[in-house]
Amino acid sequence: MGKRVKHKLTTGDGDQMKINEIKYGLSGVFIEGKITEKSEPRTVNTRYGRRSVADATLEDETGTIKMSLWEEQIDRVNIGNKVSISGAYVTEFRNELQLNIPRSGKLEIETEKVAAKDSTLKF
Repeated sequence: MGKRVKHKLTTGDGDQMKINEIKYGLSGVFIEGKITEKSEPRTVNTRYGRRSVADATLEDETGTIKMSLWEEQIDRVNIGNKVSISGAYVTEFRNELQLNIPRSGKLEIETEKVAAKDSTLKF
């Protein structure tokens, strides 16, 4: 028998995706949507030590996807927030696709983007 090779898919061009286009194994995912659900945080043991994590649901006009919020992301993100996520990758957990944001990825909340733009204005 041959070895199983895990192929890593990338979006290739960094263009924004829709939830219905997301497939298992994708990386470098750029997506925008609205947070429609968020669980209470729980503590888990990871290879980095004990960390807080909460589950959330991201929605756009094409569907929904589960995602994990870690540490400071938990307090920053609330139900109803519009968010922009870049550098994410897709796994599967309990037969559902899940969006993951690595340490190198970004999660921006729409109001944070507006504030950043306003702060660059000079009079």
